[in-house]
Amino acid sequence: MGEKTMTKPEFKMTQAQIIALGYFLVIAVGALLLMLPFSTAKGEQTGFLTALFTATSATCVTGLVVVDTSIHWTMFGKTVILCMIQIGGLGFVTIGVLFAMFMKKRISLRARGLLQESMNISQVGGVVRLAKKAIIGTVIIEGAGAVLLAFRFIPEYGFKTGTALSIFHSVSAFCNAGFDLMGRSKGAYNSLASYSNDMLVNLVIMLLIVIGGIGFLVWDDLTRKKWHVKQYTLHTKLVLLVTGVLIFGGALLFWLFEKDHLMAGMGVKETVLTSMFSSVTARTAGFNTIDTAGLSTSSKLLTILLMFIGGSPGSTAGGIKTTTTIVLMIYVISNLRNSKGCNIFGRSLEDDAIRKASNVAIISLVMAITASITICYIQPLPMEDVLFEVFSAIGTVGMSTGITRELTTVSRMIIILLMYCGRIGGMSFALSFLEKKKIAPVRCPVEKVMIG
Repeated sequence: MGEKTMTKPEFKMTQAQIIALGYFLVIAVGALLLMLPFSTAKGEQTGFLTALFTATSATCVTGLVVVDTSIHWTMFGKTVILCMIQIGGLGFVTIGVLFAMFMKKRISLRARGLLQESMNISQVGGVVRLAKKAIIGTVIIEGAGAVLLAFRFIPEYGFKTGTALSIFHSVSAFCNAGFDLMGRSKGAYNSLASYSNDMLVNLVIMLLIVIGGIGFLVWDDLTRKKWHVKQYTLHTKLVLLVTGVLIFGGALLFWLFEKDHLMAGMGVKETVLTSMFSSVTARTAGFNTIDTAGLSTSSKLLTILLMFIGGSPGSTAGGIKTTTTIVLMIYVISNLRNSKGCNIFGRSLEDDAIRKASNVAIISLVMAITASITICYIQPLPMEDVLFEVFSAIGTVGMSTGITRELTTVSRMIIILLMYCGRIGGMSFALSFLEKKKIAPVRCPVEKVMIG
């Protein structure tokens, strides 16, 4: 009798696991680099938790900080942060494809599948072409943003410093990161408050945020079909519709809530700019031109809602995404009207899109509520500030009412986890722990449950 050879089962990581591990490694390397003594202005080693928090916030393009970026870090430290922001914004898989193209290596089918998952698109075909367009577009847009900002920063800070500030803020804005370098000249944690009445800075930063937040798929559709709106895909139409409603509707509400509060005494131009900027930045950008802690309760709740929705799929932004929001709204309205199917713009939504939207929204909401309850239990902090911080983290926004630096070690670890989950996606994070199992073709008996 021949001996039976025992073969070990091959462990093959899923795409969700590879992406989750990839971001984890980028964060780990970034944290180690930030811990080096020459990364800090004082020449002292930064504590592990502070370095980890900063690296996670940068890689997950969030913007929450426990030390002022301009004051605490040296040029080397700031460069590390900028590199992590760029990797986090484009996605480390896209960066990997860029290097492979430079090395003239063939992009494997597995790599294309990873790229598809990373960019959140439905098909593998054309994914490399889209990645190339995203990389080239990113360079052009960030470059244009830096040039425009240089007209303001170079006369104010000199050529060397002004150029560095222009590049950093252009990349940070396009990647929806919210990191700024204004602390040394304008005061720690000041963000862009000194430029609330500056037309150039406001418009450039807002345009970069919006362009980065609509997604690479929309870019591709717009560049190919130009002004032929009827030819746009349903995805593009939904993204543009929701983005427009959120920006202008949010600005109107911010003006209504703050006209007799933080905006009292402002001129017409500054009021319009502040209202628009507050609406745009809340959807995962993280900059601010007014005191976030001083916002009225209504404005804070509005900001939380905008942070939860975030940007669009396949973009540099976070949140549950604009398409998730509109799909759920269409589903609810269709059911209330007893309509057959969920229809919009002459098209029907797939059942799979509705299921996925429900999963994404519920998972993110459960994580945010659980984190809020836990932090409130650990620390005696105002509930609205904790909710603001938590939704800012999971939406990878970076806005804060100022409690980030007051958080304990456990609370900071919770925020770190939320930022990480917010970048890779709550559902992707959950899937990375689950094995794909074959479902037996057997269904349990159906039984009715009373709802409502």
